[in-house]
Amino acid sequence: QVQLVESGGGLVQAGGSLRLSCAASGRTFATYTMGWFRQAPGKEREFVAGISRSGLTKNYADSVKGRFTISRDNAKNTAYLQMNSLKPEDTAVYYCAATSLNVATTRTSYNYWGQGTQVTVSS
Repeated sequence: QVQLVESGGGLVQAGGSLRLSCAASGRTFATYTMGWFRQAPGKEREFVAGISRSGLTKNYADSVKGRFTISRDNAKNTAYLQMNSLKPEDTAVYYCAATSLNVATTRTSYNYWGQGTQVTVSS
């Protein structure tokens, strides 16, 4: 099992940047594919970005390509989501998640979830 704790959310103006962190417990972090999802009020939780165990393979939702970057540091048991050029439509609760599967983009593929961190982008 792995426990995940997100941090780094907050209020930012449109065009600004934030970096989210996801700290994982345990010594098996490197065996998990990691993902970031988000959920806006009244909407389904949606995939944002995913990264393979090694960090070599990454994929992104079309809505964030070119603006967001996912990364991981297996020595620190931490995954990151660097968010640049933020837009009001990026406002949501952001969740990190882990799975034993290879890079996955669906919510049901992920077994472990953090509690979420709020990101609010003002116009």
